[in-house]
Formats: sequence, structure tokens, C-alpha cells
Amino acid sequence: MTVNYGLKDLEYWDERIRELVDDVGLSCFPQEFELCDHFQMLSYAAYGGMPSRYPHWSYGKSYERQKTLYDHGVSGLPYEMVINSNPSLAYLMRENSLCLQILTMAHVYAHNDFFKNNFMYGRTAPESVVGSYKARADRVRGYVEDPSIGQEKVEAVLDAAHALSFQCRRHPAIRKLTLEQSKDHALVAAQPAPDPYRRIHKSRPYEEPDLQRVPLEPEEDVLLFVRDVNPYLAEWEKDLLTIVHEETQYFIPQMETKIMNEGWATYWHREIMKKLDPPQDIYLEFLVRHNQVVRPTPGEINPYHVGLAVWDDICRRYDEPTDEEIERDGEPQRSAREVLFEVRESDRDVSFLRRFLNETLVCKLNLLLYNRSGDKFVVTKVADKENWHDVKDKLIQFVGMGSVPVVRVVDADFGRTRTLYLQHEYDGRDMDLNYAAKTLGHLHQLWGRDVVLSTVLDNESKRLVYNDDGFAVREEK
Repeated sequence: MTVNYGLKDLEYWDERIRELVDDVGLSCFPQEFELCDHFQMLSYAAYGGMPSRYPHWSYGKSYERQKTLYDHGVSGLPYEMVINSNPSLAYLMRENSLCLQILTMAHVYAHNDFFKNNFMYGRTAPESVVGSYKARADRVRGYVEDPSIGQEKVEAVLDAAHALSFQCRRHPAIRKLTLEQSKDHALVAAQPAPDPYRRIHKSRPYEEPDLQRVPLEPEEDVLLFVRDVNPYLAEWEKDLLTIVHEETQYFIPQMETKIMNEGWATYWHREIMKKLDPPQDIYLEFLVRHNQVVRPTPGEINPYHVGLAVWDDICRRYDEPTDEEIERDGEPQRSAREVLFEVRESDRDVSFLRRFLNETLVCKLNLLLYNRSGDKFVVTKVADKENWHDVKDKLIQFVGMGSVPVVRVVDADFGRTRTLYLQHEYDGRDMDLNYAAKTLGHLHQLWGRDVVLSTVLDNESKRLVYNDDGFAVREEK
């Protein structure tokens, strides 16, 4: 595709966008842009947007899959890709039209603002993220090139670590207890509850807690637990588990804020494009491109569509509330702009949707629930007065990390046989046994002994067991 603009044009529009970014109150890291062709964009996409990442076959598989889809016209490429770093780095496709470049630059600045200010990103160390990824990549390549280790052993550990990488703490803002604090907690929990009628009740005997139990309290960080407790892992294996865990922590905030973040960037690229007042041909193309981005996607949730609708509704409620809303909530005491920036800072998708996705929006977005029956999809509930709460609750259940089962390590020496015992926090959704078998197999590989997972299947308590004989489902004793 031939483009009819040069670098000077991009610099001109970037300068104008920066001025508007400041005017509307967005607070960003310094922003850098890099022009790339579609081969480079495919490569960056395969590496999760990073310019450097440790080698692993899954990234090559992702590249080949995306390239095949792109070459056959089945899938396009992102207009841009932006990294949560300081300074922020974004890639622009050379083949994009001038309109697309202007739109995506405005979109990038809004992402930049979100990365800098949302609470979920406070622990991602944006100042060092690019250098950290390069340093980890160098360490992994060193293990691959080490004659005593080699590629096959490294990839086996990385495969297992990838399978378990999202079995980690969901709420890093909640401080993890130290060993001494956990012991104090266990001692307090073992004490009988206060009973004002203890003279007539049969008192429960005090049971000394097992302070040698590992872990003292259920542990969500499975990879780090295996790294710290399994004495048979080599130092390079422990380092690989650390690397995978650290890189996963970078991506979790993006998963947890996907709808908010994309909606925020779409809201601001629209507002900035209006204020830029570009030539008519550019603005007409912008309207087409914008509508392509925010249109509903059949069979799935389009985060741009849902996120923008919620942000727009927040603005409407504070700038132009209905008579019914005023009667119910009173006159708004703050401006929409003030509320927007407060929500951008303090929420993630779960709280964002729980607070602001109301009946009107659920119905307007035509959200629904469906089940698969053979090769057909059957709608079970639509967004109406009776069912909109159920539709909303189901959406909230699956956003962010909601699709990843919550599993905790309960005992590292179950039955005094060094069996690793884990417990699934059952929320009404049964585990997929194919995934469970493969994941437990990887955990068995890292732990080196039997692994047992307590869960519920078809409303019955079960134990999923993986040992030297393979995977089995057993009755819970």
C-alpha cells in the first residue's frame, strides 16, 4: 500500500495531539513511536508487544498462526501496539493511512495515561520493564547454550511454568503475611470462639495447631511455592519459574482492565479527533474506522464497544442526568470529567462493570446468555427486566482473571508422602478435565511427586490425582 504522507506529517499531528492531551487533562509518560511493517508487527504481537523476550516455541507458533491468517485475509493486524513502560513505546504500521496514524496516536496517548494512573499498574515497574525483559531473555539463552542444560530441558520447564503461570495471587494489593504472622494467625484461629454460655455448653477442647505444616495458610502462588519448597529443583530451574512468574505479573493488570482500558482509549481518541478538526476526507475516514472498532462482535464481547458505552453513560449521568436519576440520586455534586478520572484510577473491570453497567446499558448493548448444544448455540437468557441482572453477573464472572480457576496449595506433605495437595475454590463452574489433566501433569513434573486437587464435579466432591501412572478422578474421602 502506498502512503501519501511523510515523517514530517506524523510529527505535525503528534505535536497537535500532545497539546490536546494536556488540555483535556490526560497525564502520560513520555511517548515514543516506532514505525514498522506488517512482518515486524506480527513479531511484536507474538512476543506480547515486547521488543525482546526469551525464546520459546509457543511464540513461534503464535507468529506462524497470525501470519497464516493474515496472508489468507482471515485476520487483520492491530493498527497499533503500545507497551506499558516509561517512556511508553508504541508501534505504528507503515501501511496505515494518515487518518489511521492520527487516530492510533490519539488512542495510544489514552492507553499511556491509563497505564500511568490506574492502580493495577502500580507494581509493574514501567521504568525498567523493557530492560528487564531483555535481561531475562539473556538469562534463558544462557541456559539454552549451557552444554549441561540445553534447549530440551529449558523448554520442558518453561512449558510447565507457562501452564501454571496464572495460578497466582489475584489481589497483590493485599499484603501477604510473613511466616511469623501466619503462625500468630494459626494460634488465634485455633482458640475456641468466645461463648457467653460456656458454663452450660460443652466446651470444645483446644487443639494445638500444626505450626510445622507447609504452607501454614493456603497459598495461591503455585509457581513460587514450588520454587521455594521443592528442594530438588536446580537453581536454573528455580530461575526459570521466577522469570515466568515475573512476566505474568506484567500482563495480569492488562487482563484485569481490558474493557476499561480499551473503552478509555476509544473514548479519548474520539474526543481528541473531534477537537483536532482534521480535513473532511480524514474525518470521514475516521468515522468509518471508529465505527469498525466499536461495533458489536457476534458471539463474543467487544471490549471497545462495551467499555466505550459504559464511559459514555458515566458522562451522561453526571452531565445530563434524567429526571428519574435526579429523583433517585439527587443532583450530581461533581462533574463528569472529575468522575471519569477518579474511576480510571481506582477501578478494574470487575468493579467497573459492577458499579456502572446498569439495566439500561445491558439492554442497550443487547447482551445475552447462550449455551452450546451440539453444533448449535441456544440462547438461554436475554437482557430484559427479569434477566438483566443474571446477564450482568455472568459477564462479571468471566472478565479479567475470572476465567482462570482459583487453586491454592493446602499441604506440601499430604499423608506424610510429600504429596502436593491443592484445593479448587468452587464457584459453580466445573473444571475442564482435559485442561486439569494437562496442568496437573506439568505440576507433577515440577514437584516430582504425586499431586492431588480437591474439586467439585457434577455437584459431587472429587479428587483429581496425577501420579507416575497418569491422571485419575477419584471420590473425595
